[in-house]
Amino acid sequence: MQCAPIPANESERLAALRALLILDTPPEQRFDRIIEFAREEFEVPIVLLSLVDSERQWFKSSFGLEARETPRDISFCGHAILLPAILVVPDALLDPRFADNPLVTGPPHIRFYAGAPLEVEPGLRIGTLCLISPEPRSFDETDGAILGVLRDIVVGELRGQHEDSA
Repeated sequence: MQCAPIPANESERLAALRALLILDTPPEQRFDRIIEFAREEFEVPIVLLSLVDSERQWFKSSFGLEARETPRDISFCGHAILLPAILVVPDALLDPRFADNPLVTGPPHIRFYAGAPLEVEPGLRIGTLCLISPEPRSFDETDGAILGVLRDIVVGELRGQHEDSA
């Protein structure tokens, strides 16, 4: 398993995440509706709105996963925040970054992952909107476009919340 490198702008990224005042807050219907739509649209059993903190990834909204957080060092989302493009892993068992990851070899037995990074300011990606399945699968351009639009809606909601609290 390869732990994701820490972004060069980690302190700024964490400051942007914490400025949103969203970590460890209760679930909200505005995010849950987006998660539910993504689950139905992509027909995957797990969809997460994951925020990558310094030591953990915390789920603001989730469907299909009981855990509210997992350690950052085993997170797929820690890899996804490194670049602005959607990270797609068609089969985690065939990807050297994840093949022996405990989230692959044990519950929830991740095989497919697609994570759209949540960029709240240029270069500051605080988490992902991600799709997970225990079955390998493909992900085409249309899928990427749809996930990208849903991600943009989430980012808009996050920015709106921050503006409302300022």
